[in-house]
Amino acid sequence: MNHFRRRAGELYCEDVPLEAIAAQAGTPAYVYSTATLRRHARVMRAPFAGREHLVCFSVKACSNLAILSLLREEGLGFDIVSGGELYRTLEAGADPKSVVFSGVGKTAREMAEALDAGILLFNVESEAELRLLDRIAGQKRRRAPVSLRINPDVDPRTHPYIATGLKRSKFGIPRSRAREAYRLARALPHLDVVGLDCHVGSQLIEVAPFVEAVRELRSLIDELVDDGAALRYLDLGGGLGISYRDERPPLPMTYGRALCDALEGLDLTLLLEPGRVLAGNAAVLLTRVLFRKDADEKRFVVTDAAMNDLLRPALYGAYHEIAPVQRPRRRRETVDVVGPVCESGDFLAQDRELPAVEAGELVVIHSAGAYGFSMASNYNSRPRPPEVLVDGDRFRIVRERESYRDLVRGERP
Repeated sequence: MNHFRRRAGELYCEDVPLEAIAAQAGTPAYVYSTATLRRHARVMRAPFAGREHLVCFSVKACSNLAILSLLREEGLGFDIVSGGELYRTLEAGADPKSVVFSGVGKTAREMAEALDAGILLFNVESEAELRLLDRIAGQKRRRAPVSLRINPDVDPRTHPYIATGLKRSKFGIPRSRAREAYRLARALPHLDVVGLDCHVGSQLIEVAPFVEAVRELRSLIDELVDDGAALRYLDLGGGLGISYRDERPPLPMTYGRALCDALEGLDLTLLLEPGRVLAGNAAVLLTRVLFRKDADEKRFVVTDAAMNDLLRPALYGAYHEIAPVQRPRRRRETVDVVGPVCESGDFLAQDRELPAVEAGELVVIHSAGAYGFSMASNYNSRPRPPEVLVDGDRFRIVRERESYRDLVRGERP
């Protein structure tokens, strides 16, 4: 569900024509829908209303302060993976007790900053990290609340780059070592062992891997309780997919009911870390056609958006629907949609059948809200695009387009 619709053939975000946004903000530009973000947040929370829970938005998916503030207003917490993301959530007004710190490579500085902020808990991913966190907490004369991220070796049946719950993944502690890792954590003097964490992957389009992971974790919880652990939280991560093309992921209500059924009788506060499912379909990347180019074997549409603006197609071979902003022409053609970056891998679509577009026309890349701007770069010394937030019939620029001066800030000739 999203709020990008055509009126008399022209594409709108809520009640604002995208042509009007391009006229003020320029292109390329990311355009977000407030109504979509709010609806997704509410739909994600609804299935868990009958049990203690906290939905923590995965900040890495979309980290603009305006978006984080909006989701905070909807009662969401935050899942962070860096000190910079901690800073962003606090700047957005987050309660530190709604923040969980995940990630396989936390630094001593980041641990110290999170301890000073008073976050809810650390999701710890190795025995070495346990020891470092214990040392930092001791130096600060604090106790660090921890969950251990366990790798259940569940196949999420997704792209290998975003499958995180398999044995070969860098993430988490193997299930075979989990019990000993918890014994170590409980023995360290400056740690409070408060939970269990698991995240099997991203862009999952089936409920089964989530349920399978819960089944594996329940047997571990029984072992940990036998060992004397007093757990309060069960963090099941995120990973629910969206429809980029023809995927049919389960609805949040279906996902939520399956999890609640699998957790029946387990008296732990549930933590969830959705990102893509909240933000993915809440934004488009608005771009303008620069040129058409015909080669011997290919026809290219060159846009002012490139792989530095939206990396997913080049990185993952990801599919994003592309459409003209004005009423589509009936004539269709097969083209590669490419950007100006000096790389053969700079494409937004390959061998795609699209309505014909001409130089100067606006097109949109749909489902760009998750891992879109947050993965953008300055490659080829290209300023990053602005971010625009639409609310009903109004819009505002919530991040300005970078300038050339921004590109060299901090540098010295």
